[in-house]
Formats: sequence, structure tokens, C-alpha cells
Amino acid sequence: MVRNRDGVSSMTDVTGSSKGPIERPLSPHLQIYRPMLTMMMSIAHRVTGAALYVGTLLVAWLLVSAASGPAAYATASGFLTSWFGKLILFGYTWALMHHMLGGVRHFLWDLGRGFGVEEREWLAKGTIAGSCALTLLIWLVGWSF
Repeated sequence: MVRNRDGVSSMTDVTGSSKGPIERPLSPHLQIYRPMLTMMMSIAHRVTGAALYVGTLLVAWLLVSAASGPAAYATASGFLTSWFGKLILFGYTWALMHHMLGGVRHFLWDLGRGFGVEEREWLAKGTIAGSCALTLLIWLVGWSF
């Protein structure tokens, strides 16, 4: 294989004649792969990570408004205690729990555990079930006080 001046690779045989540019495969895409639970969990982990930025801004808004005075706090609290604000906070709680359990799953992989097919599927299902259960538990406990 020889690279020309422009950095393009080409195959050259023993006599020095060029066979043209090397045909390289395209990167695999969702059109090629059949969606698997672990693939969807990877995407969900990234989405929940991004969602945590937005939720953290809302929590910061509430804290800053509490320090700014009663009028500012009333505005922030009024929004976050509305049905839409509670829906956002519920989603934030789920994203936090899902991202946390996804981090635990990745930590187990860093330890060299959980790479078998059954183990990967079990960890993915456990992350979904655990994040839903923890979110409901947090909201039930919080609602009771």
C-alpha cells in the first residue's frame, strides 16, 4: 500500500502499477444493526446525561430564587409545583436514577464483570426496572411528607 502526495492510499503490485484507491467499508449504522436492548440503553444513557443538564439548571434556578427573595422564590416554586413542573421533576428524577444505574453497570464492566450475553441483558433490564422503581419510591416517600 502506498500513499500519494494527497494522502490517498492505493494498492501497488510488485511491478509498481497502481490498482486505484482502496475501497473501505462504511461505518456500521442503525440501518445495518438490529436494535438491541444494550444498544438502546447506551443511547438512553447519553440522552439522560444531557437531560440532567437541563434538570440541574432548574434546581439551580430554584436555589438562586430562594436566595434572591420571596418574590423570586414564589415564581420558581409556582412553576415547579405546577403539573408541568412536577412532570419535569419526575422525568429529572428518572433520568438521574437511570444515569446512576447505567454508571453502576459501566463500573461493573470496568471491573471485567457482566460481559456475557445473559449478564448484559440482565444488567440492561435491571437498569430499566431499577430506575423506574427508585423513581417511584423517591416520589412516594417525598409525597408522603
